[in-house]
Amino acid sequence: MTQASVKNIITIDGSYGEGGGQILRTSLALSCVLGKPVRITNIRRDRKKPGLQPQHLTAVKAAAAVSRAEVTGAELSSTMLTFTPTGLPGGDYFFDVAEKRGSAGSASLVLQTVLLPLCFAGRPSTVTVMGGTHVPWSPAFHYLKLVFLPMLSRLGMTIDLDIERWGWYPLGGGTVTARVSPHKEFLPLEAVDRGKLLSVTGISAVSNLPLDIAVRQRDQALTRLAQRGIDANIEIISAPSPGKGTFLFLLARSGNSAAGFDGLGAIGKRAEEVADEACRDFFSYLDTGGALDPRLADQIVPYLALARGPSSFTTSSVTRHLLTNIWVVRQFMDREIQAEGTEGGPGRVFVKGGGW
Repeated sequence: MTQASVKNIITIDGSYGEGGGQILRTSLALSCVLGKPVRITNIRRDRKKPGLQPQHLTAVKAAAAVSRAEVTGAELSSTMLTFTPTGLPGGDYFFDVAEKRGSAGSASLVLQTVLLPLCFAGRPSTVTVMGGTHVPWSPAFHYLKLVFLPMLSRLGMTIDLDIERWGWYPLGGGTVTARVSPHKEFLPLEAVDRGKLLSVTGISAVSNLPLDIAVRQRDQALTRLAQRGIDANIEIISAPSPGKGTFLFLLARSGNSAAGFDGLGAIGKRAEEVADEACRDFFSYLDTGGALDPRLADQIVPYLALARGPSSFTTSSVTRHLLTNIWVVRQFMDREIQAEGTEGGPGRVFVKGGGW
């Protein structure tokens, strides 16, 4: 690192706010886009397993590959990292979350780190990631495909996402591929009014388990939805995978937004519980006027900070993830970002974007 880089380096406290891997991923993404070196300390300090775990380490290596970065501290369990990007050439990339250690770490969270930078690359890119595609504590492949990417398309981006194999905890081994076309100017977002609920669709999936489990998940979800007067179409899927797992996903399309909610199976967890989990989160969203679901609200903020013009949206829940992501963005860019509402309740976010 040059003397000038050391002088201009941004220091991020990884234990701030929510204190998880999202601070790392957003910091890396913005460092790549803005060409600003960053030092991240106290990475996941208060987690049960502090520091970089396999999926976080893969995210670091992915960000370094797409930005030709110089990196120190990129090791398992490391709690401090320095990252100095040098460019965004674009191209073809492959990353395996389990490269260093067997893991079902999230492929989605690795993609989350590099999609924003690759929108500013010099040429189109293809990114293939092996890992967990439907695992706890991260957005599932179908959430990215059906909720997150359509929102990015609304902002002017062109990103395609496909799945070859599904990856479940604890084996992982799923494979997803994203194709990103550079688009260096984002449109602002106005999503204050959700609009009328237009449709609810979904999937109920199993891998290497009796299909009856998927049927029970679907039937339970349809029953719960019918109790609220909602008709839905839920597809049964037997998904290719090296492991075993079950999953139910609900996609709610309204006049001005789309939102996604899911439930994951686990040993000893009944199929009906999986469906109830997804329905419960959907109903919590439905009972507010928020346009964006909590997961989309925090993920879209860095993109809106780079949009040309002011954005405003409502969300069904102001989460600590959202507030933390706003804080990280402010460390990198002089942007006016305001979040109204109390944590855990519905709220509204204003972002005064300034372009790239």
